[in-house]
Amino acid sequence: MTDRRGLLIILSSPSGAGKSTLAGRLRAWDDGLEFSVSATTRSMRAGEIDGQHYHFMSEKTFKDHVTSGDMLEHAHVFGNFYGSPRAPVEGAINAGRDVLFDIDWQGAQQITNSALGAHTLSIFLLPPSIAELRTRLEKRNQDSPEVISRRMEKSWDEISHWGGYDYVLVNDDLDKTEAQLKTIVQATRLRRLQQPWLNEHVRNLQSEFEGMS
Repeated sequence: MTDRRGLLIILSSPSGAGKSTLAGRLRAWDDGLEFSVSATTRSMRAGEIDGQHYHFMSEKTFKDHVTSGDMLEHAHVFGNFYGSPRAPVEGAINAGRDVLFDIDWQGAQQITNSALGAHTLSIFLLPPSIAELRTRLEKRNQDSPEVISRRMEKSWDEISHWGGYDYVLVNDDLDKTEAQLKTIVQATRLRRLQQPWLNEHVRNLQSEFEGMS
């Protein structure tokens, strides 16, 4: 029996609100925190490595995995499918390791409602303003104006699901938000459900108490 049951830590936000940056900071803070490598049907970009950045697969293969129950969650985003393979996640949390998910509200909802839902910690990141959100997307220099417009149109749909998360943080300062995230993770690791050894400890206390009679 491990000392602790791992957590499925979900970070969601509209594009540009900082979830990828903060996910990277959490992993730098705790190198034992695993990142869930998603599967996707989109084409591989320059510099990406299969199995490290994503598990790249055909649409047929992806759908076969969904049908067989091998995807913990999946979604169709901007013309491509994305999903989280189930087996490595289950193996990690059973071994006491936390797994970090950088996913949208659809994936978060599926994981929360899954058989592993009791072990999830979901956190939504809000931008300080819509104007600031657009500014951040433009400063990234990763997308065309058309793609930025599409992401902005989708942003309110993402934000409208903020109420389905355990915690909601306004990311107006990266350092402050990082500190808040660390506090939340540390506290949730101490939940009774995450500490399976407590049952045996309480039984031992009971035996000790009865032995004093």
